[in-house]
Amino acid sequence: MYDFKTRVDAREYQPKDKHPAIFNAFLSLQIDEKMELINDHDPKPLHYQFIMEMPDKFEWEYLEEGPEVWRVAITKK
Repeated sequence: MYDFKTRVDAREYQPKDKHPAIFNAFLSLQIDEKMELINDHDPKPLHYQFIMEMPDKFEWEYLEEGPEVWRVAITKK
């Protein structure tokens, strides 16, 4: 069981607003806090963006991998 500080359901956002909302939620976390990301597709491009912009500052763990819902725990390091 995870203790999520915040949860972002990306399905509720317009495409142009998804990544900014997710990054804002992540940036609001304290070290070792977790957020949950919920999406309707594999957020692999977002994962790559995290790798490029914040290497070594996060952990990414898939909790559910489709086919209709993807859930990811993202921990701030």
